[in-house]
Amino acid sequence: MSSSLFSSRDADLILHSNSSGEGGQEDGSSINFLVHRCVLSTASPFFEAMLSLPQPNAERNSDIPVIPMAEDGSVVETILRHIYPLPNPPVETLDELAQMLEVARKYDFTSVSNHLRQTLVAAQFLEACPLRVYAIASRYDLDEEAKVASKATLCAGLDKMPLHDDLKSMSGFAYHRLLQLHKRRARDAVALLELPDDVRCMSCNGRRDTVNQPPRWWAHYKEAAKEELLARPTSDIICSLSFIQRAALASGCERCAGSILSSCWFFDQLRQKIDTLPATV
Repeated sequence: MSSSLFSSRDADLILHSNSSGEGGQEDGSSINFLVHRCVLSTASPFFEAMLSLPQPNAERNSDIPVIPMAEDGSVVETILRHIYPLPNPPVETLDELAQMLEVARKYDFTSVSNHLRQTLVAAQFLEACPLRVYAIASRYDLDEEAKVASKATLCAGLDKMPLHDDLKSMSGFAYHRLLQLHKRRARDAVALLELPDDVRCMSCNGRRDTVNQPPRWWAHYKEAAKEELLARPTSDIICSLSFIQRAALASGCERCAGSILSSCWFFDQLRQKIDTLPATV
């Protein structure tokens, strides 16, 4: 079967996709892609070198050389759409992206690899599967993408992310670096949980014996913030209004809410300090 998209009459090369079924037998689903040597050679140093050599064992079809591909038809077509002047097909899943990245690197399609690297750290993947993105980036030594993904994992928490086969290909070194980032940042963020002396509550600090003590809301806030930072070492949750309000309610003091309200400057400073901590591997 021939590809309807790649069927140019002036093609001088055929890429024959893999169609092996169970037992490695041909199942009849292979696709022939009629392509141009000049396009492949320009896009890939691998093909440039290969096509410059005589290929006595190449299959022949109407005097056009046939190159068998190990990949199935959908993968071959997707890669070809990236190197021909056609709209790039959308990448819907990380499984698809990882497979395409493997092929692009195998055949040295640099421009395709660069496009896929940008797609790898798109918001849709970073927000849903930051650890998988980090694992894929680490597998292919994509340092910048690994840094971006490592930062995204901070908001999710390592213990909350599901296991996936992509993690099997991540080295112990790469995972240890990520684990150290989380632990180091959590430690440094927790160390910032110090309340200034001038934060007071009119009720909690209204007596002589409590005037130098922190308001009651602070103990509840600090304990909850510490627990949250150890799981997700970012300022997003602990500086949110809903999180802070819970400390006021837990204090049992009617005026702690007013104390917190007048301490907005403290939470702004806390957020800024946490946000400036190192956030990537």
